[in-house]
Amino acid sequence: MIVWMMTEIKLVIFDCDGVLVDSELIAAKAELEVYHEHGIEMEAPDYAARFAGARSEEIRFELEKELGHALPDPVFEAARANVEKMCSTEAPAMTGALEVLDQFDQARCVCSNSEPIKLKTMLSRTDLYERFRPYVYSAKDFDPPVPKPKPDMILKALAEFEVGAREALVIEDSVPGIGAARNAGTRVIGFTGGAHSFAGHADQLIEAGAETVISRLADLPKTIAAFSAWEGLAG
Repeated sequence: MIVWMMTEIKLVIFDCDGVLVDSELIAAKAELEVYHEHGIEMEAPDYAARFAGARSEEIRFELEKELGHALPDPVFEAARANVEKMCSTEAPAMTGALEVLDQFDQARCVCSNSEPIKLKTMLSRTDLYERFRPYVYSAKDFDPPVPKPKPDMILKALAEFEVGAREALVIEDSVPGIGAARNAGTRVIGFTGGAHSFAGHADQLIEAGAETVISRLADLPKTIAAFSAWEGLAG
């Protein structure tokens, strides 16, 4: 027997980089400004498509493997500093981000792998911070850090807002982010509206477990309504 199930969405959880703030391509350019000096030959769109959402340890491993030798720690420290500088001064709010937050009544929060200071600076500069504070969670808030695809940030948000996993909807642009949502048991949609998006991005997110994909934040309110009306099939 087929049973239609309905669960109201009570909490919307946003990733920051590549969802609320269009920063992934800028971050890629910032890192490559440093890495090009050490033999990394890659264009920013390719770098962003490959590494957006990845942990810094994973990126370091892949880059050093391709070079055939290790790079000193200061190289990666310089890359992180350049990312923080450029994203904090150049990254714009994602198109429609400010407007869409006024179009739904659900609670909302941010869960991001980015450093807390980078999150606050980017969100404040784009007039988004006041729409989320104090519910801006960073993987670096935990000791040790718990980057996506670990679900700890999302689980903390669920506990903070006292909602069940199926009452929360996560918006993510990366495979690790989709994985974190799946590991937490929440609903999840992929987002491909950032400047770093690439051919096959939507398919990649669906394969990772996104239930659907949107390319405009303007489509989020009707997507939330659809998710509240339909949880899936059972029986």
